[in-house]
Amino acid sequence: MDDLFNWMQDEKDNTHPLILSCIFHYEFVFIHPFCDGNGRIARLWHTTLLSKWKPIFEYIPLESQIEKFQDDYYSVVAKCHVLGESTLFIEFMLSQIDKILDDISKQVNEDIEQIDPNIKKLLDVMEDDVSYSSNELMQKLNLKAKEGFRRNYLRPAIDQNLIYMTIPDKPKSKNQRYIKV
Repeated sequence: MDDLFNWMQDEKDNTHPLILSCIFHYEFVFIHPFCDGNGRIARLWHTTLLSKWKPIFEYIPLESQIEKFQDDYYSVVAKCHVLGESTLFIEFMLSQIDKILDDISKQVNEDIEQIDPNIKKLLDVMEDDVSYSSNELMQKLNLKAKEGFRRNYLRPAIDQNLIYMTIPDKPKSKNQRYIKV
């Protein structure tokens, strides 16, 4: 296990987090450090690694997805054990993550149709993975009243988990930024 954690530490700057988390997951299952629960712990680590990269992955139901395709999961693990490498497992996990993201995307698109028009306007002016100050967002929306902006746009979007604060434990920080989920 020490070798696996050291390898992960060495590779974190050279290997994409999606690939790194899959390899770690597979290697954890391969090492099998516990008599029971290795798959669950590996999936927890997988989710943790991904959520450190992109916080949205904290909400991605990886465990539930694997449960749906449990036979395929164990089959691909066994094949990789025989082959002595993890490529098939990486492909399998990436396809499962892709399926989850597709499902979430469809659900979000359906939900967006029901979103309050003010929140929709806010989301429309925000680019993915770009952080904005409240002043920048108000400027993009051509708004002047800060309290109205917070009450009608910002707070509802945060409450619905459509955007998140970069400093959640200090919501009134002058350095606070907002990112679209």
